[in-house]
Amino acid sequence: MIDSGRTTKAYLVGGGIAALAAAAFLIRDGGVPGENIRILEQMPLAGGSLDGRKAPDGAYVTRGGRMLEDEAYTCLWNLLESIPTLDDPNVSVRQEVADFNRAVPTDARARLIDRDHRIVDASRLGLDARDRLELARLLVTPESAIGARRIDEFFSEHFFATNFWAMWRTTFAFQNWHSAIELKRYFLRFLQEFPRIHTLAGVRRTRFNQYDSVVRPLTKWLLERGVRIEQGVTVTDVDFTERDGIRRAGRLHLRRASGPETVELAELDLAFITLGSMTADASFGGDDTVPELVRDKRDGSWTLWETLALKAPDFGRPSVFNGSVAEAAWESFTLTMRSPALLKRIEEYSGNAPGTGALMTFKDSPWLMSIVVPRQPHFDGQPEGVFTLWGYGLFMDAPGDFTGKPMAACTGREILTELLGQLGFDDIAEEVRASTTITSVMMPYITSQFARRSTHDRPRVIPHGARNFAFLGQYVEIPEDVVFTVEYSVRGAMHAVHQLLGLDLPVPPVHHALAEPATVLAALRTALA
Repeated sequence: MIDSGRTTKAYLVGGGIAALAAAAFLIRDGGVPGENIRILEQMPLAGGSLDGRKAPDGAYVTRGGRMLEDEAYTCLWNLLESIPTLDDPNVSVRQEVADFNRAVPTDARARLIDRDHRIVDASRLGLDARDRLELARLLVTPESAIGARRIDEFFSEHFFATNFWAMWRTTFAFQNWHSAIELKRYFLRFLQEFPRIHTLAGVRRTRFNQYDSVVRPLTKWLLERGVRIEQGVTVTDVDFTERDGIRRAGRLHLRRASGPETVELAELDLAFITLGSMTADASFGGDDTVPELVRDKRDGSWTLWETLALKAPDFGRPSVFNGSVAEAAWESFTLTMRSPALLKRIEEYSGNAPGTGALMTFKDSPWLMSIVVPRQPHFDGQPEGVFTLWGYGLFMDAPGDFTGKPMAACTGREILTELLGQLGFDDIAEEVRASTTITSVMMPYITSQFARRSTHDRPRVIPHGARNFAFLGQYVEIPEDVVFTVEYSVRGAMHAVHQLLGLDLPVPPVHHALAEPATVLAALRTALA
């Protein structure tokens, strides 16, 4: 292992949460000077998929909505305990999250809504004896025996029609054809959520969107310590050497607007390489425009991994994850409202003030549309009298009930028409349309990390024999942990830093709900109800 010291330089490829976390751990845990750390990012902003911004037209947009949780997010909380908020250097981001959720607890009262605009009693999960047996069978089947099988190979049609599946799949964005291994991991990791899946009382949210509440404070902390975040830099290749089973990264190939360049890695230098991107080739639509579904990998976010995968069989198989846009894509939307009419009506309808509810899913919607109303303001600097709402559709190709068109073919105004129709709010539709701007986002690879896979399709964080490089992000293999979470990226970063620097510091263990008898008993009671 490499000893940490003032001569070590670290190069982090990609500026997402995994790289930002790795930089923080290098400084906090490894004693690497901030000025020795360079983050190389091709996009104009750091943060990767944890985005949230105001567009030039005054509309707000986040591509995704993220669920955090106390029990399972041990590495994220460990990181955020060290990062002060932007408002008060004496309050950590972790403390701010805890305080915010005590003040604004989640208790969804309208988790499921049917085709007649009625709130469903979501506490009735609808599982029968066969569903429970199928669930138990998946939980006891080893991953090696599950292999690349689909979720729908383990369950009958009845299971997929239950309230339980409608809530679970929309909370975590599962499709029936996704990896059964990933679903099993989610069941084991979030078993504690079974009794509260209908209220999502276990959800922990940040004060603002995660870019403002997590990425900005973390970035500020890094910059204050001398870390260089270089935008407009694309890493196109990495040269490796191998001798006596020891593998090293020796050279980075970069491309800037000014032209290509190389970085030679010295003996003590480290490289942390982010692989792939769930938000690669995202495109945006507006009130009167439809976002394009990009299928030809234009922005280059997958190119580096595809290049590296040719160099060694254990560097993973990116084609498993980016090879089927049809199985990975869905579309989200953000409403920017200059009238409180819609939020007031939703509050009256649901019984939830903004920020106290969670996903509201229209379970019979052809798009399987869900929305969430965050606490306002949801963006730092959001003006008084401006309000936001976020939603997504898991199915993009079926004609909507109120537009007659697939979601993927709809403008922002048409998406709003479908939403208002699902809610049954015809009486305020005119006012809402006149005062709302809609930004839609098409994401071709947003659930690609759930793709059916075999054992070697994802590389290890530290490949066998690696001495000065690690892989980061959602497409590495971390046993027992679950992808599509901020925790996964942060855990991989902590593991990479601690191992490469040879630090005798523990990585918080993966939460095992089955080790807690009370959690298991509560989950069993819920499943048997």
